[in-house]
Amino acid sequence: MVIIGLMLATVLLVGVGERVRLPYPVLVTLLGIAVALVPGLPVLVVPPELILPLFLPPLLYATAQRTSWSMFKVRWRSILLLALVLVLITVAAVAVTAWLLVPGITIAAAVALGALTAPPDPVAAEAVAGPLHMPRRLVAVLQSEGLFNDAVALVVYQLAVAAAITGAYSPWSGLLRFAYSAPAAVVLGLALGWLARWTLARIGEPTARSGLTLVIPFAAYLVAEGLHASGVLAVVTVALYIGHTVDESDVHGRLSGGAFWEVVELLVTGVAFGLIGLELREVLAANEGRLLEIGGRAALVCLVVIVVRTVWLGMGAWLIGRSGDPERAPRNWREGLVLSWCGMRGLATLALALAIPPEFPARAELLLIAFAVIVVTMVLPGLTLPVVVKALGVQAESDAEQAADEALAKRAYKAGLRRLKELDAVRDLPEDMVEKIQAKQKGLLTALYADKEPQNYEEEQALRIRTVQLFREIQTEVLAAARREILAARTEPGADPQAVDRVLRRLDLRSAQLH
Repeated sequence: MVIIGLMLATVLLVGVGERVRLPYPVLVTLLGIAVALVPGLPVLVVPPELILPLFLPPLLYATAQRTSWSMFKVRWRSILLLALVLVLITVAAVAVTAWLLVPGITIAAAVALGALTAPPDPVAAEAVAGPLHMPRRLVAVLQSEGLFNDAVALVVYQLAVAAAITGAYSPWSGLLRFAYSAPAAVVLGLALGWLARWTLARIGEPTARSGLTLVIPFAAYLVAEGLHASGVLAVVTVALYIGHTVDESDVHGRLSGGAFWEVVELLVTGVAFGLIGLELREVLAANEGRLLEIGGRAALVCLVVIVVRTVWLGMGAWLIGRSGDPERAPRNWREGLVLSWCGMRGLATLALALAIPPEFPARAELLLIAFAVIVVTMVLPGLTLPVVVKALGVQAESDAEQAADEALAKRAYKAGLRRLKELDAVRDLPEDMVEKIQAKQKGLLTALYADKEPQNYEEEQALRIRTVQLFREIQTEVLAAARREILAARTEPGADPQAVDRVLRRLDLRSAQLH
């Protein structure tokens, strides 16, 4: 019942967020606070060793599907500065702070706290920054950073936890483990990605394909961890490989798969925040007399996390800004400040905090500090980022982005016409059919008319937009009437529900293509 309740609350909060124009990660964070403060809720105990395998694989896979190999090639400087160097600096800064502030904490436990508070959450950052019309370069950097910083932080975290429990720690063993785990995870991810792609190509049913994609990230993570490789990098590599070798004809798979993974991502996030709330409820009750003291330490750790990211991105803006890369990010101090304000800690921090073993030194206080970092870095930027972006004037580069869209549209348009000519030459198609297809191509790709004179283009574009809007409006009403008729037929005696569902699905696909 607890899990069902958390899922239902998450779905309802998404609807609330749409009405009040707040990103759902902020509201889900507040859900975790509410769960921690509401008395009488049942206790749900999840073994710490199951937390990472349950929560990290699906969210990493969902995030990795929205990026590509080419993005890493172009933005490797930004990714290196953020996903590797900044994570290690944050780990060190938080570890020193915790070691000085928390009585009785060991160095290994302090390093574990630094590792679990270091990686920002790409899902939260994208959900908050995406609707603000920021430059695509910045959003892409946030996505890429979030995929790789989890891998770095997780290796440090696992070494620190092992050292805190056993009392043995060696920096060289950590370096050797990372030197092995990263390449091994990439090789394993490529092999599993090829196997997954081969299997998916032989499954025709979209539902079964979506089900298999849910199994793939868990399998990659567990196999990699079993071989002492990085489960995070293995999952990311599998997702990137499958995305790179996507079947262009799999329209149904992309429609159903995209919707499926959006639901998985949403529900897993809500359940994780609810679980940390249930965990914190017990911790708050056990430390009732020390909450003010622990809160002060947590505030200092939050300040360190924010200041380290802001200072480092300021330096990174200066370094990257001197390169000649047209896709560099950040280019200046304003973009660096926006990226620093997008350093929201989310599910990775949650999962690592919940995965702390019960016998870990100062576990209760570390949980409170971790959750404080999540709340401060999630809620504060989530509510103020629109103001910050507007005040700094960091807006989408409309001309450059429109040019990129038009270039891709032109490539698609020309490829379609070439294929039409090839088919016409082989099959001798009717002339009216060829003309009709050519007209449809032009109607779908209106951005290709940018070669005309600017004044004519603007007038024709405005007229074309009005025409397309009217067409969509009328077509939407027509399709809605068709759906109502089919749904009414379902209630009639003797109607075949499966036939109704098949026709209704085709109508839904038409509506999806229309919009």
